[in-house]
Amino acid sequence: MTLFHKHKNDGVIVAPQTGKIVSLAEVPDDIFSGKVLGDGIGIIPSDGKVLAPVSGKVVQIADTLHAICLESDDGLEILIHLGLETVQLNGKGFTCHVKEGQRVSTGDLLMDMNVEEIKQAGYNVVTPCIITNMDEVKDLTTYGGKADAGKTVIIKYSL
Repeated sequence: MTLFHKHKNDGVIVAPQTGKIVSLAEVPDDIFSGKVLGDGIGIIPSDGKVLAPVSGKVVQIADTLHAICLESDDGLEILIHLGLETVQLNGKGFTCHVKEGQRVSTGDLLMDMNVEEIKQAGYNVVTPCIITNMDEVKDLTTYGGKADAGKTVIIKYSL
């Protein structure tokens, strides 16, 4: 550990949800699979809790609660998009526990997503978790397998 260590998140992003990690290529939406907005992973959630994947600040919450953007302490912009096309639910199935401008620590509860209700409404519940300011990132490694919300490292990066 050096005294000049400036990256407060230590170059890791943990899973915002518990479930199965999938590559963005497997997300059935061209915006995400084509990495139009950025790079990262998707999680097929088995649980509705959405936790902060990094320490930082909540910068934006969609009015329809289907997406939340965070800025990590080291300047990464992270988008958590809860399901696909879920903007059309107008907030149904989502409960938000934070507000814009609020400081959060890794593992803090951000949202609840009623996975079953959203599936029954006919929506894909895969949750892309992506870095939207990839121009800041020198190196990125994504991981697969099973994710435990707030614990499992899903992305390692260097700036």
